[in-house]
Amino acid sequence: MGSAAPDFAAPDQDQRSVRLSALRGHTVVLYFYPRAETPGCTIQACGIRDRTSEYEAAGAVVVGVSPDPPSRLRRFAGKHGLPFVLVSDPHHEIARAYGAGVRRSRLGRTRWATERSTFVVGPDGTVTHAFLRVSPREHDEIVLGALSAAYR
Repeated sequence: MGSAAPDFAAPDQDQRSVRLSALRGHTVVLYFYPRAETPGCTIQACGIRDRTSEYEAAGAVVVGVSPDPPSRLRRFAGKHGLPFVLVSDPHHEIARAYGAGVRRSRLGRTRWATERSTFVVGPDGTVTHAFLRVSPREHDEIVLGALSAAYR
């Protein structure tokens, strides 16, 4: 905590480049998820969607990051009415920079995967909270609790 958040530039669901440093001055909830349209990822994304007004009241901008290509992110956002940005990280570079990229081995093959994790980046660009291996059902309570505690 308190360290500079790694900057990144990556395409979103609409093929627009998103740069974390462009959000300086805002609190950013940067959440990593393994894959769109899986049960846990859908629960998590829809939970954020359903509590958008609470994230906004806390002054937070939400950015989701997964290894999915922009076209899959667009379908996911459209199907579930997600009102926040989803960023494509196909090579897990952003996830690895934040410690949410993990190596997985199966049948003698090793590959990178994205682990469900959330980081709160303060307006000054530093990581104020890190939640690793969060439960999709508990995600919003934990993150919104941290956001409200920061503004008491």
